Amino acid sequence: MASVPAKKPTELELEILKVLWRIGPATVRQVRDELATIRDLAYTTVMTMMSIMFGKGYLARTKDGRTYVYRSIYREEKASGSLLRDIVDRVFGGSTTAVMQHLIETSDLDDNELKQIRLLINRKARENTERR
Repeated sequence: MASVPAKKPTELELEILKVLWRIGPATVRQVRDELATIRDLAYTTVMTMMSIMFGKGYLARTKDGRTYVYRSIYREEKASGSLLRDIVDRVFGGSTTAVMQHLIETSDLDDNELKQIRLLINRKARENTERR
């Protein structure tokens, strides 16, 4: 039985998860072929990593003939939230304000992106007001 997933996946585990999130359930060969566009890995390397990820609780697998078909049970939202929280904590001392300032000041945001950010800020402000 798979264990509870670790807090956050390694870089290679995240790449494998991204493939599975994008294409859905897949064999090791299919995942390896998708990864080949960004990283040249041996079939056995991908197979070993996916077996480890199964053991960590990131993936589920079902037998299809002589091969396994893997699917992600580690949700994309959980991965992105965990990784972002880690960056906020380690790089910005836990300050969401510092992160937002850095992103706004260092990014080339077009008018549409700025509009979307304003809408998100306004929505969050309304939610905070309603909770009071």
